[in-house]
Amino acid sequence: MTDNTVENRSEIVFITDAQDCNPNGNPLGENRPRKDPITDQAVVTDVRLKRYLRDQLDADDHGVFIKKTGDESEVRARLALDVLGDIDDADAIEEIEDIRDDFLDAATDVRYFGATLSFNADTDDDLLDAVAEAFDGGNYTGPVQFSPARSLNAVEENEESNTLTSVIATQDDKKTGGFDLDDNRLKYAIFPFHGLVDENGASDTKLTRTDVERLDTLCWRAMKNQTISRSKMGQEPRLYVRVEYATNGYHVGDLHNGFDLDAERSKPEPELRNVTDATLDVTKFVNRLASVNDHVETVHFVGDEYLDVSYNGEQYGTAADLDTLLEDHGVPTREIEVYNEFEQTLPADE
Repeated sequence: MTDNTVENRSEIVFITDAQDCNPNGNPLGENRPRKDPITDQAVVTDVRLKRYLRDQLDADDHGVFIKKTGDESEVRARLALDVLGDIDDADAIEEIEDIRDDFLDAATDVRYFGATLSFNADTDDDLLDAVAEAFDGGNYTGPVQFSPARSLNAVEENEESNTLTSVIATQDDKKTGGFDLDDNRLKYAIFPFHGLVDENGASDTKLTRTDVERLDTLCWRAMKNQTISRSKMGQEPRLYVRVEYATNGYHVGDLHNGFDLDAERSKPEPELRNVTDATLDVTKFVNRLASVNDHVETVHFVGDEYLDVSYNGEQYGTAADLDTLLEDHGVPTREIEVYNEFEQTLPADE
């Protein structure tokens, strides 16, 4: 066990919202926002969230194995080579003492989320064949997992912008023309993601304590930085809590179910349009953690001042005040300074 070994289990709740955008289109449904057809709750998959996190890791110059979709084995072998660095012939592969360790050291996303490594052993490329032989198959199970998020509210789509007419100029004669594009967006939705960091699985992918601490700023920054395309813009992080437990093998579970929209202080669901229309009821979350505070090492926390919160039927403040509320109930907290802390976990500081 090294000084940087993950020793404590953590449970994460990451609350985001989406205004006038499509947070997760369904390619099998004309790219319309994903919804539960029974409850009309919007859905954002864990795959979509992990894509944001991988893109932010890549933007921060961390090695990332899964950079694009597609499962061709040859593509995966080439991506593995990209992560491993300057290797240009099969002999260099054979000189690596432990390619699995080197791969995990370089592939930051695999340390978090795992990966499937099943390369084609016959690619007509000696270098790729050498990669496949060196790994000899194998999968990595990620110790960090998130669940898909269902919105706290039933959602509606922007009917007035279902069809967008775009006008373009051609290169030849500068004429303009128009064509219809689908432009499906949610009016407003607020999502609680739930995640778990498994300290027992951390050793399988060499996940470090620094990696876990990086999540405290990575989630927030990824939602800020990786949602700036036309269809994705309008998403914001509102509350991030990582409950680090002191008791081996212990976690509460389903902590995201401790958050509700306060029906008395929020506008009716059909009228929700932005974050100022919503109030988050944190009563069940606070009371649950207060009841098990002997198991809690620290709640790492960052909140947004636009999102109002209520507790026990009373307006309390904003999400930025949640640490005070938890401390009042005997739960130790640490406020995350996102833009002062993230540089400590960039590659140069590892």
